[in-house]
Amino acid sequence: MITMSEIKKAVDHLPEKEYIRFRTWFTEHDWEKWDRQIEEDSQSGALDFLLSEAKSEKKRNSLRPL
Repeated sequence: MITMSEIKKAVDHLPEKEYIRFRTWFTEHDWEKWDRQIEEDSQSGALDFLLSEAKSEKKRNSLRPL
């Protein structure tokens, strides 16, 4: 398995165009992982507390517009 040190070194040596391609890929990859985690948390009920908090704030009429 490749180490973090090796990855850092390889990234540091990428030509500018390849670095931009890598950065774009990595950012998209990271957001996709985030989206999957949010979906899993939502389906498992791990985020239900947020809905409860919002309903409670609405009852107290203490919600503010974004």
